[in-house]
Amino acid sequence: MLFRSVSQSRYRSIKSKTLDFIVEGIDEYIGVTIVSSKSNEIRQMIIEVMGRGVTVYSGKRGYGKRGETKETEIIYTVITRLELNKLNTEIEKIEPDAFVVMNSIKDTKGGMIKKRPLKH
Repeated sequence: MLFRSVSQSRYRSIKSKTLDFIVEGIDEYIGVTIVSSKSNEIRQMIIEVMGRGVTVYSGKRGYGKRGETKETEIIYTVITRLELNKLNTEIEKIEPDAFVVMNSIKDTKGGMIKKRPLKH
């Protein structure tokens, strides 16, 4: 009985993902926020190696047992799901301890994201 419910659950998950690809296309966008002491190097890599634009926020890092803060630059970029491994590999080369947060993006407008037109 447990095997059947796991199989049904897995089937529903695959069916849902397949339907997403059909409706929204293969280009799934990921918003990536990066906090790093080497933010300038990471920013340059995203622009030059990945060919993507970046937004840079001024922020504060909070860390340590006493919650010490330090001024920092926070990088935000939007990439496709297929570029995610390359971005992670390149960040790892620059700073293995960078704090990276990824979120699914449903839609974008403007900037350097190029959407392919639908063929009718």
